Order: sequence, then structure tokens, then C-alpha cells
Amino acid sequence: MTTDFADRLHAVRDRIRAAERRFQRPPGAVRLLAVSKIQPAAAIAAMAAAGQTCFGENYVQEALDKMAALAALALEWHFIGPIQANKTRGIAEHFAWVHSVDRLKIAERLSAQRPESLPPLNVCLQVNIDREPTKHGLDPMAVSGIAAAVAALPRLRLRGLMAIPAPAADFSAQRPALARLRILQEQLIAAGLALDTLSMGMSDDLEAAIAEGATLVRVGTALFGPRR
Repeated sequence: MTTDFADRLHAVRDRIRAAERRFQRPPGAVRLLAVSKIQPAAAIAAMAAAGQTCFGENYVQEALDKMAALAALALEWHFIGPIQANKTRGIAEHFAWVHSVDRLKIAERLSAQRPESLPPLNVCLQVNIDREPTKHGLDPMAVSGIAAAVAALPRLRLRGLMAIPAPAADFSAQRPALARLRILQEQLIAAGLALDTLSMGMSDDLEAAIAEGATLVRVGTALFGPRR
């Protein structure tokens, strides 16, 4: 079983490195976040033994239970799911990154609840880049004002943008939405925000995401297999 995890991890890393070369990105420009929601702690431990250290979780209590079980391992935890206002404290106190901030109120709560003993919480704003009515995320037109407000909060560090584009059939169809997120981030940087992270790309579209400037890809299925 451990060999299976190692083989999948190496295969995904090979895809990332190949895409970096193909699209003339610097070697190591793209980080891999293993999406471990609904995976048992044993699977995360096996992936960690194969060399993966960054894991993304969607559900606060499930994640906290895994953190406790795996406390002996030096892992970096990212929260990537929708955020309920009554769950912000657990996120603020236990995660290193949050990719799914989509309201100023949530950012303010995370900032207020981030312990002084910890480094600032790294955050990305989630953008509903295709304006899908069923998806979380900021409307692209609202991002600029929210970004400036979040960047000013004292216990947060605004790192960039995140999106989950609508599924598209192939590489060429995947690129336009990803390009829109990149352009939006470039506009924020031009306006003076120090952003360095584009969290976009998953198992089916990571090559297109890397082509459009992703610095972090969030991969679950290709690492852990189909969800139960």
C-alpha cells in the first residue's frame, strides 16, 4: 500500500515537472498540495512517508482529528473548503494556510482569532471565476476591494487567489478561466499588493493551470484514488 502512494506521488510530481519544462516555468515553481479530505490518517501518513508534507482539508473537525493523530509528523496543513463563521477559530488556531476566504467577515474573524504565538495566517481569496451560482467565491469584480481590506488585517498575510473553474473537456478549453484568474492577480499586483500565490489546478487540469501561472496545484484523486 505504501508503494502505491509513493508511485502515485512520483507520477504527479513528474507531471508537474514536465509541465514546468513545457511551459518554461522555473524548476520547482509549482508546489503540490495533497487534498486529503475524507482520507484516513493512515493514508496521509503513508503519503508523508513517501515525501509529501503539505495537505489540504475541507472539514474542520475531521482535519483537527487527523492533526492530533499525526502530531508527530512535520506536516503543513491548508484549509481549502467553504468556511462557516462558527468554525473560524479552529482554522485560525491550527492551520498554516487558508485558500477559501470569500468574505471580509471571515477574514476579520480569522485575523482576530489567530494566536499571537503563531506566524500570520497565509490566506488566498477564493474567486468564483466562472460566476457559477452553485459555487463559493468572490465575484471577480469584487476582488480588488476585498483584497485591499484583507491585506490590511494584522494577523493575516494575503498571498494570492484561488479558484475552482467549471470543468472543461480538454487542455485548450481549460485555459481561459485559469488565464482570467492570473490576469486578475496581475492587476492586484500592479495596484501594489505583494501577492505570490496562484492556487489553481487539480488532477484533471494541472497542466493547463501550470501553463497559466499556477504556483500551487491541489491534487486529490490522482494521489489517493477515486473518492469513496
